[in-house]
Amino acid sequence: MRTRSFVKLVAAVGSGAVLLAGCAGGGSGGSSGDAKVIKIGTLHPLSGANAGDGTQLENGVKLGIKAINDAGGIKALGGAKLELDGGDTKGTPDTGQSEAQRLVGDGVVALVGTYQSAVSANVAAVAERNKVPFVMDVSGDDAILSHGYKYSFRMQPQNSRFGTTAAQYVKAISEAANRPVTKVAYLHEATAFGTGVYQAFKAEAQKSGLQMGPEITYDAASVSDLTTQIAQVKASGANVLVVSGYYRDGVLAAKAIQTVKPALDAVVGAADGAFDQPQFPTDAGSASQGYFDVNYHFDDKSADAKAFTALYKSTYKDEARTGAALAYDSVRVIAAALEKAGSTDASKVRDAIAQTSLTPLTLSDGPIKFSDKGENSTSLPVLTQVQNGAPVVVYPKSAAVKSPVYPANPGQ
Repeated sequence: MRTRSFVKLVAAVGSGAVLLAGCAGGGSGGSSGDAKVIKIGTLHPLSGANAGDGTQLENGVKLGIKAINDAGGIKALGGAKLELDGGDTKGTPDTGQSEAQRLVGDGVVALVGTYQSAVSANVAAVAERNKVPFVMDVSGDDAILSHGYKYSFRMQPQNSRFGTTAAQYVKAISEAANRPVTKVAYLHEATAFGTGVYQAFKAEAQKSGLQMGPEITYDAASVSDLTTQIAQVKASGANVLVVSGYYRDGVLAAKAIQTVKPALDAVVGAADGAFDQPQFPTDAGSASQGYFDVNYHFDDKSADAKAFTALYKSTYKDEARTGAALAYDSVRVIAAALEKAGSTDASKVRDAIAQTSLTPLTLSDGPIKFSDKGENSTSLPVLTQVQNGAPVVVYPKSAAVKSPVYPANPGQ
């Protein structure tokens, strides 16, 4: 059942698209007014270790498509309806690449995906080669957009921002509590995602005088227990542990911390896929209390964001993770570009995406705005903490719902 505020959100999506359409210039490439159905291709891990997150993203796309269609479709194209053409990456770069090629062959107007940076790197290459717009809902590796691509865009902050910001936030909240950090241990999954965030954190930590302890890695796809790794953290004498991983392994880390009980003042996720999610306190139990995470996050003060999470829960009988909102907003970006272009011509849609200005459901420094490199320049990493069984934003103060509790004594 839709809430009244969500109806307003849908109306805002539609009216925003119409306003953009009014700015469209030039011809329509021969496709304006002809298309009755416009396909959007999705690439997410719908099977494998990260299927839970992939399904969330896929569901976000479905809700976005439904919102656009319910609001009248793409009005600049005669009310053409959006249609999902889905692909399962299975969490592997090769499958993601072959599925991207298939979707391009199917005639999709744009691609959305993929959750994993290694997969998105391959998909971005396919998109560039075929000149099909690719909107990355979740994928943080800086290198993806370092090749001068023109057809790829990223909704979330890149890894380097997460790592740098996490180091800054750790220093700020520990000093504010008069409880300085003595040593930071870092646990991360071993692909470009975890490694990239770690390297950025380490560089900023060394600049700001934080002592780094051991770097401990693991294979997120195969790991079933992190007790040995957390024992290494305990032996190191570190009083802060930073973690960069996905949802399933984040829960494993929390349970291992509760078992091993290292003497930590804080566990801080840096773009971690678990610690700021609404399901985490349920899945990790009492082990989750006090956990921090530096990540993209719903705007908890936004009525539209609250309406989206309510709709997601009523539709899918599950709590919405923030990635679902990024996927939803990716569809809004594509729909607004179709309105502005008045065409399904890929180059015109690409140019319209580059001029995006839409208010997101996540915390930001303003409307979605892509840089020349395709980065969303207004995306904002914030610090959340699990308090009273739910993650809430605690830093920076401008976005905070509550104040941080530090030290947090996680796992005790």
